[in-house]
Amino acid sequence: MGSLFRSEEMALCQLFLQSEAAYACVSELGELGLVQFRDLNPDVNAFQRKFVNEVRRCDEMERKLRYLEKEIKKDGIPMLDTGESPEAPQPREMIDLEATFEKLENELREVNQNAEALKRNFLELTELKHILRKTQVFFDEMADNQNEDEQAQLLGEEGVRASQPGQNLKLGFVAGVILRERLPAFERMLWRACRGNVFLRQAMIETPLEDPTNGDQVHKSVFIIFFQGDQLKTRVKKICEGFRATLYPCPEAPADRREMAMGVMTRIEDLNTVLGQTQDHRHRVLVAAAKNLKNWFVKVRKIKAIYHTLNLFNLDVTQKCLIAECWVPLLDIETIQLALRRGTERSGSSVPPILNRMQTFENPPTYNRTNKFTKAFQALIDAYGVASYREMNPAPYTIITFPFLFAVMFGDLGHGAIMALFGLWMIRKEKGLAAQKTDNEIWNIFFGGRYIIFLMGVFSMYTGLIYNDIFSKSLNIFGSHWHLSYNKSTVMENKFLQLSPKGDYEGAPYPFGMDPIWQVAGANKIIFHNAYKMKISIIFGVIHMIFGVVMSWHNHTYFRNRISLLYEFIPQLVFLLLLFFYMVLLMFIKWIKFAATNNSELFPFNLLFGWSLMTSLSHLEPYSEACAPSILITFIDMVLFNTPKPPPEKCETYMFMGQHFIQVLFVLVAVGCIPVMLLAKPLLIMQARKQANVQPIAGATSDAEAGGVSNGGSHGGGGGHEEEEELSEIFIHQSIHTIEYVLGSVSHTASYLRLWALSLAHAQLAEVLWTMVLSIGLKQEGPVGGIVLTCVFAFWAILTVGILVLMEGLSAFLHTLRLHWVEFQSKFYKGQGYAFQPFSFDAIIENGAAAAEE
Repeated sequence: MGSLFRSEEMALCQLFLQSEAAYACVSELGELGLVQFRDLNPDVNAFQRKFVNEVRRCDEMERKLRYLEKEIKKDGIPMLDTGESPEAPQPREMIDLEATFEKLENELREVNQNAEALKRNFLELTELKHILRKTQVFFDEMADNQNEDEQAQLLGEEGVRASQPGQNLKLGFVAGVILRERLPAFERMLWRACRGNVFLRQAMIETPLEDPTNGDQVHKSVFIIFFQGDQLKTRVKKICEGFRATLYPCPEAPADRREMAMGVMTRIEDLNTVLGQTQDHRHRVLVAAAKNLKNWFVKVRKIKAIYHTLNLFNLDVTQKCLIAECWVPLLDIETIQLALRRGTERSGSSVPPILNRMQTFENPPTYNRTNKFTKAFQALIDAYGVASYREMNPAPYTIITFPFLFAVMFGDLGHGAIMALFGLWMIRKEKGLAAQKTDNEIWNIFFGGRYIIFLMGVFSMYTGLIYNDIFSKSLNIFGSHWHLSYNKSTVMENKFLQLSPKGDYEGAPYPFGMDPIWQVAGANKIIFHNAYKMKISIIFGVIHMIFGVVMSWHNHTYFRNRISLLYEFIPQLVFLLLLFFYMVLLMFIKWIKFAATNNSELFPFNLLFGWSLMTSLSHLEPYSEACAPSILITFIDMVLFNTPKPPPEKCETYMFMGQHFIQVLFVLVAVGCIPVMLLAKPLLIMQARKQANVQPIAGATSDAEAGGVSNGGSHGGGGGHEEEEELSEIFIHQSIHTIEYVLGSVSHTASYLRLWALSLAHAQLAEVLWTMVLSIGLKQEGPVGGIVLTCVFAFWAILTVGILVLMEGLSAFLHTLRLHWVEFQSKFYKGQGYAFQPFSFDAIIENGAAAAEE
C-alpha cells in the first residue's frame, strides 16, 4: 500500500553480463519493462559504439518493411494483427530476416518495374489506337476538299501561289497526343511560331488514361498538324517537344492505317493478359507479406532496441564482459534476477549474471505503479510535474476529490447521467475500442480518461440529487415540506410575491437535498442558491487546503526534516485553522442558531450529519433570521479589530459568548505565525553553519526539500549532499515561500468560489434551454404539436449535449484541474522529479507504431 501513496523505492544497480548472454538477458529485461539503463558512454559518438553496425542493419530492415507496408496499403490489403507480441529473435535469425526482406523487396520492385513498363507500353498503344481512329476522320475530310479555294484557306497566299497549275502540292503532317489542359497554349504557340502556316485539328479522347508513373487518371487530346516544308516540320516538332506532346507514326495510306490499327488492337489484348498476370502475382506477394508484416515490425524493433541498449554498456578490459548501470524498483529485484537467469539459460552461457546494488547520492527516478483505472489520474498529476522521489503522491486522493469538486460545479442529475453512461460505454467496450488504434487525438483523450468521465458523471448525479436539479427541474420524491401560511388567492395571483422560506412546515425537513419548492420560487430562488452554494464552496475549499497542508506533514516526517516540520508545517496549519477554518465554523454556527425554523430547514447538511444532530439541536430556541450577521462582514471586522455595528432589538452582537476575545486571540496568533515561517528556519540553518562550519542539517535547504532523502542508504538517493546554498538565497527563498503561502491562503480561499459560480451558471444555462427551447414545443397541441415537439426536442438535445455537457463539462474540468494543481498541490507538492522510463518493448513498439501512423 505504501507504493500507492508514494513512488516506489528505487535502487541503483550494477549489472555484469557475459558477452554471449548479454543479448538474451537484455531481451528478457525488455519483456519485463522494469529496468532503466544509464548511458555509460555519454562522450562516445553514436557511430563509434560497439553495436552500431547491428543498429544500421535494423534500420535497413525497417526501411524495407515500410516499403512493403506502403505497397500493401496502396492495394488496400488488410494486414493481420493478432495482438500478440512475438519474442525477440536470436541474433542468428537476423540473417534469415534480412534475406527474407531483401527477397521480398527485390521481387516487389521487379514486379513494379515490369508493371510500369507494361503500363507505359499499354498507354502508348492506347494513344496510338486513338490517333489512328481520330486521324482517319481528318484524312477523309481532306480527301473531300481538294479544290483551290480550300487550299488557299489552308496555306494562305504562298500556298495558293505554290499550287498554281504545273506544280504538285505535297503537305506533310505529324500526329500525337497532348494533355488536354495544355492544348490552348499549344495551339497559340503553333500559330505564332509558324505564322499561321500550319493547320491544326484536334479531338478529345473521351475516356481518361492512366499515368504509369503515379497511377493518376489524366485527360488527353489527339491532334494532327498539317504543314509544308522541312523547316516548318522541324519547328513543329520542337514545339511538340516543349509541350511534352507525344508524337506517333501515322501512315498516309488508309490501308496501312487499317493494318496498323489491327496490329495495335492485337498487341493491346496481349498486354492486357500480361498485365493481369503481373497484377495477380504482385497481389499474391503482398497478401503473403501482409500476414506477417506486423510481427516482422515487432521483431525488428525489438532487435534494434536491444542493440541500442547494449550500446549503453561498457566493455571490461578482457572484452568478454559487458557492464551496465540501471535503476530498478527495490521490490522487483528478485523478479529481475529471475529474468536474467532465464536469459542466461536461453543463451547457453555457463556464467551467471551479477546484479549488485550500489550506494549513490543521486536522485533516483520517480516510479508510480498504475493500472488502467489509476493511469488517467496519475497522468493529471504528472502533467503538472513529476513528483520528487518518494514524495507524497496526490493521485490516490485525486480519484475522489477531482470528480467530487467537478460535480459541485456540474451538479445536474440528467447531465451527469449522460456523462456517466458515455464513460460506462467506453469502459464496457474498452477492449474493442483499444484494438482500433485510431489516430484521432480528441477520441484518444476521451478514451484515455474514460474512468475519469465515468466518475465525474456518477458524482454529478449525486450532487444533482442534493441540488434537486435534473435538466433545470426538480424531483418531488418525498413531497415538499413547505406549505402556504398566507391567503392562497393572493399568492397565486401575484407572480412577483417573494415568499418567506419559513413557510408552514409539517414534521421534519426535506430528508434528502433541497426541497423541490425552491424550483418554483422565482423571486428568491437565486438569492437562496447563492447563499447556499457560496458557503459550501468555501467550506469544501478550506477543508481541501487543510488536507493539502496535512500532506506536507507526511513529507516532512518521512524525510526526517524536523526544522520544516516545526517551523513550516505547524505555523501554516495554525494560520489556516485560526482564520479560515474559524470562518467555516461561523457558517455552521449561523446555520444552527439563525435557522428559519426550529427544525433548521435551511441547514444544508441534513443528509451528511443525520437525524441525531438535528434532534440534539431541536431544543435550541433560534433567533430570528433578521438577527443573522454577515459572515463576510464578521470576518473583516475580526481581521481589522473593528467593533460590530449594534444589532437590531432583541438581537445579540455576537453569535456566542466570548466571541470577540477569541477572534482577537486567533488573529494575533495567526499574525505571529508569519515571522516564524519567515525567519525561524533560515536562522537555525545559519546558527548550525556557524557552529560546525559545514552543512550539518540534511534536508534543510530548498533543494533537499524538493526531493532529497536524508537517509540515502535506505532509499537509494541522498538529499543532504547538494552543494551548500548561500544564506542570502535561503532567506530569499523562505521569504517568497512565506509571502506566497500567506497571500495565497486568501486568494486560494476566494478561488474556490468558482465552485459556486460555475454551478450557478450551469443551472441558469439549463433553465434557459428549458424555458426558451423545450417549453415552446411542449405548449403546442394536436398532431402539428407532435411534429413541432419532435423537432424542438432534437434541437434541445443537441444544445444540451453540445453546450451543457461538452462545453460546460470541459470548463468545469479545467477549473477542477486548476484547483488541484494550484490550490491543493501547492501546499505540499514540489513536482521536481523525473519519470522512471524503463527499457520496455511494449512502450517502444507502441511509440514506434504511433510514429509510423504520423
